[in-house]
Amino acid sequence: MLKTVNRVLLTLAGLVLLAIGGAVLAAGLHLAVPSWWPWSGPHDVLLSTERRTKWRGDSWWWPAVIAAFAAIVLLALWWLLAQLRRSRLSEVLVDSGDGDGARLRGRALENVLAAEAESLHGVDSAMVRLTGRRTSPAARIGMSLAPHSEPVSALSDLTTGALAHARESAGLAGLPAEVQLRTVKHRARRVT
Repeated sequence: MLKTVNRVLLTLAGLVLLAIGGAVLAAGLHLAVPSWWPWSGPHDVLLSTERRTKWRGDSWWWPAVIAAFAAIVLLALWWLLAQLRRSRLSEVLVDSGDGDGARLRGRALENVLAAEAESLHGVDSAMVRLTGRRTSPAARIGMSLAPHSEPVSALSDLTTGALAHARESAGLAGLPAEVQLRTVKHRARRVT
């Protein structure tokens, strides 16, 4: 979702800047501009003194300006924090028994979980993403099931097999998982 928001915001900002820049360039080069356009020549200013001071005396003006800038600053901070936040867990802290602990790469655990899930009967492919904290990770697993597989048995094999092995090998108290099951599209069999 963050990629979509970034693309939409960048596209909108680019289009607005392109439109404003093109309009100012057209007015500066004495090209034909509509009669309602505020800039008609190279000596026009972007904001006249009358436009800049039009609402200054009204009681609602400064609270509205401050509220608009506060909303812009809050949206910019939200966007910045969303960029810095990682959606994927980079490492898992494993209790090694000596008090220091060891670090297990998140991608390594994801790859092992995915490989073990793909080896289960009836599973065509699996994708794993670790989220959460280093000390208490959670897994998001997407599995594509073959046409002949049973979802209940595939899910129980995953729970008792791959997830249990990952939890035990990393020394975790628990490894909650969200599993999404999909079926592989296939052609219908012809009966003759």
